[in-house]
Amino acid sequence: VKLDISLSEAVQCLWDLDVNRLTPGEDYVIDVQGGKKPYWKEDKAKDPLFTFVNDRELQRSTYKAFMALLDNYSAQVGEGESVTYAEKKENWTFLHAIMQTGPMQFCHKYCVANSKKGGLDIPEDPEEFKKILYKIWFDLYYRERGGGRDSSGFEHVFVGEVKNGKVTGFHNWLAFLLEERLGRIDYRGYIKPKSYTDAPTNDDDHVLTLQFNWNGVPKSVGTSFIGVSPEFEMALYTMCFLVGEEQNTIDLDTGADLFKLNCKVYTMDNHKIGTSFVETLEHED
Repeated sequence: VKLDISLSEAVQCLWDLDVNRLTPGEDYVIDVQGGKKPYWKEDKAKDPLFTFVNDRELQRSTYKAFMALLDNYSAQVGEGESVTYAEKKENWTFLHAIMQTGPMQFCHKYCVANSKKGGLDIPEDPEEFKKILYKIWFDLYYRERGGGRDSSGFEHVFVGEVKNGKVTGFHNWLAFLLEERLGRIDYRGYIKPKSYTDAPTNDDDHVLTLQFNWNGVPKSVGTSFIGVSPEFEMALYTMCFLVGEEQNTIDLDTGADLFKLNCKVYTMDNHKIGTSFVETLEHED
């Protein structure tokens, strides 16, 4: 495996290694419905985003381990989180599962090979690397002073939080699917691209910028990968965090589309992930 490559090329390697990614139109069907500007008040989607998902595909080990984590958090920022022994065990089960996969093994090797540039020392031992993953993703910190430690990188990015009457984070399609099935999410339409030259948004896009309400609380604009495995997203954001910049321009060929993305990663509390997500800069069919 070539490791002396740009971060953008490395992300394309992650994509190509993601054998657990689901196929649109086969494993799942989405209905993007109407487009809107973020500030338009009307609901442009009367139906859910997900029309169909084959539940057999969600039985893959990393998917199951990931979904087990989604009910471990309280969404309200400022409410201290308590982590039980059972939840810690679930966190480790998830890390062990994803470290068996191609994307995370590549992520580890790439971070080891490129960490010296940033003065970091990423251990070659996978068990030691898992400890770093645990710290940057699962260690709790204060997002808001007052109560106990109320947040973690994993909770913010994948599960979502509520702060000042708005949804923050919540960039994961599996969390979205499960909440939508429970009737807690109202999908309100996709966000129209800024440029008229961009490709139209359609049901086979693996990157989607959308608007929704979660338990009645608005998320006016958020971008999510659709159909990708949990290990792909963990690998992408971990690489950007450990050996990338705060903002990382990435050219991604998904097979159906070409996306130019900006992957943003911000730090909180002494080298833990505050947030990480992508924004679509350009989109071609």
